Amino acid sequence: MKLSDFDYDLPEALIAQEPVSPRDASRLLVVPRGSGAVEDARFTDLESLLREGDLLVFNDTRVIPARLVGVKESGGRCELLLVEPMDGEGGARWRALGQSSKPMREGALLAFGTLEAKVEEVEGDGFFAVRFDRSGAELAAAVEREGRIPLPPYIRREPGPADRERYQTVFARIPGSAAAPTAGLHFTSSALARLAARGVERTAVTLHVGPGTFLPIRTEDIARHRMHEERYRVPEEAARATAACRARGGRVVAVGTTAVRTLESAWKGGNLAVGEGRTHIFIRPGYSFEVVDALVTNLHLPRSTLLMLVCAFAGREQVMGAYELAVREGYRFFSYGDAMFLS
Repeated sequence: MKLSDFDYDLPEALIAQEPVSPRDASRLLVVPRGSGAVEDARFTDLESLLREGDLLVFNDTRVIPARLVGVKESGGRCELLLVEPMDGEGGARWRALGQSSKPMREGALLAFGTLEAKVEEVEGDGFFAVRFDRSGAELAAAVEREGRIPLPPYIRREPGPADRERYQTVFARIPGSAAAPTAGLHFTSSALARLAARGVERTAVTLHVGPGTFLPIRTEDIARHRMHEERYRVPEEAARATAACRARGGRVVAVGTTAVRTLESAWKGGNLAVGEGRTHIFIRPGYSFEVVDALVTNLHLPRSTLLMLVCAFAGREQVMGAYELAVREGYRFFSYGDAMFLS
């Protein structure tokens, strides 16, 4: 399939710049897999769409203030987006996406307020290896103090204090992401309690969102696109919960495309493989799903790998038709926008 097969016209006014309040006040587009009528609903209606015995699988990653804006030793402006630690958690070396007023070169010294870094390697395609002047808890505290929440570029404003809480899910637990798993932003603690009371189970995996999720495709032949690797972890309790759900005939309901990619990547020999891993899985039409039975997700960018994953799950014609309806009905798109439920 071609990249243009996943394009659609979106008025800029429909790109959500602010989140709704409360979190679960969003709209919900209900889309049957393959064919069938698409329904306009509210996110709170998800409780009636889920059944006793279903299992919600969340991504419990926590967004770090990964956007660092500063100056080079020469005085020029520079910016880094922290992607992942290169020497394990707590290390001083990080891989980052970078940009500056003039190209950053190996050996360049960068200052972000009280935090300093040195460019150790220019990796290409905008990636750099940088070493900070501190590590461990000191580095984490400095990034928390000097960094900014990395709102996506289509949100055309600087992040405010409220975004530090609102651009996190209520179940965010493990720091490491450069972007939020946005399908989870619609859930509230009270909604989770009501779902539990109805017999809907929940568990969590971790995928730290990085370039593999959000970088654009630059080739018309999508088969030539290569995803960047992202780190994930499947705990023992998630593997047990998934096995129990399948045994009782419940549905495994992934909350977000990152949860889908984690589950499908970790599925080995009829079970979820427990432990840490890395994935560059690119799910597009033609993919055969092994684990996921239903999906909660947001409305994604045209020509994106996320839209292709959703098309793979529910059928391209069905999904693209649902997107046309969402545009006509004035749904709010992307990270702070409305949601879809596909089953």
